Amino acid sequence: AGMPASAQSDDEAARIETLARSGDTPAALARADGWIATHPRDARVRFLRGVLLSDQQRSADAIAAFTDLNRDFPELAEPYNNLAVLLAAEGRYDEARAALESAIRAAPGYALAWENLGDVHVQLAARAYGSAVRLAPAGRTAPVKLKAVRAVADDKN
Repeated sequence: AGMPASAQSDDEAARIETLARSGDTPAALARADGWIATHPRDARVRFLRGVLLSDQQRSADAIAAFTDLNRDFPELAEPYNNLAVLLAAEGRYDEARAALESAIRAAPGYALAWENLGDVHVQLAARAYGSAVRLAPAGRTAPVKLKAVRAVADDKN
């Protein structure tokens, strides 16, 4: 897949990445914002901006950035994947699953999206088995399944 880009966009993205690597994320974000103001269809720099917001723990802003990218460029898989990671970190697994399914529709060979979808399904399974255990604590199989799925979930962290 990959972000569509021009040579000019590649140069600007490289400058922004250099600022970010040097530890000056605020300057990198300011530069990205300035570029986007005059190049609103630059998916690569917009994606990079979302990554920078994520790196700064600005989840709500990053979620908004990736959501906007998905709206404007539904054919790109990476923004869906990054959105899903942020949603999953907030426990919003159903939304994360939907975003990952969109990523996979856009790029069926996107292995990371498939792996992240598996992780989300593990969390959804843990939630379902947990409900079963709460509703029927003496149930025969749900406690065993819950323990197994929690072991898989813990292994990911």
